[in-house]
Amino acid sequence: MSLTYAAAARCLAVTLVSALISAAPAKAGPLLDAAIEAERLAAQNDARGAFEAMRSGLAAFSQTLPLSVPRALFITEVPKAYRAYEPKAEPVFLPGEKLITYVEVTGLKWEPAADNQRQSHFTVDLELTDDEGETLALQKEFANFTFTSHSDAVEVYTHLTLDVDGAKPGGYVLRYTVNDVIAERSTPFELPFTLKEKS
Repeated sequence: MSLTYAAAARCLAVTLVSALISAAPAKAGPLLDAAIEAERLAAQNDARGAFEAMRSGLAAFSQTLPLSVPRALFITEVPKAYRAYEPKAEPVFLPGEKLITYVEVTGLKWEPAADNQRQSHFTVDLELTDDEGETLALQKEFANFTFTSHSDAVEVYTHLTLDVDGAKPGGYVLRYTVNDVIAERSTPFELPFTLKEKS
């Protein structure tokens, strides 16, 4: 049995509404409001409107969450899209090999931008330590990102590339700190790795 796009959207909205109502506190929030609106639109066979209502609700909800990095890992090449990457099998690097890190960020604040658009802005600080905790490199605003779009985004990702050519073989810890410039809040994450001896 197959469903039309509109029917599928309505089924999703009904399921979402039922789950949220059963678990909802006395005061509704952006997710419940969005689910109710999505159900109303889906009932009118407005699949596009129902989907947009749910997407907008998720975007509003994400801004109520703490700033966090739900996914950060070493990858083998620059990512092609959100969650479209090739993970590195092990955090082991050869001499001269660049460290490419895939990073997802949630909880970013968005604000009005030019041409009736919306904008988020975050920077990333870097700290590199050896396996004994001694700081070898420290750089504020190692990276600086501004995302501008026609609506608040739910899925924000980027990649960071670090060249450690010349470092001696051994164990290290790469610590990045994501700073939401608009909300003035930060969250760190760490990635241990090993540099191999030259063969």
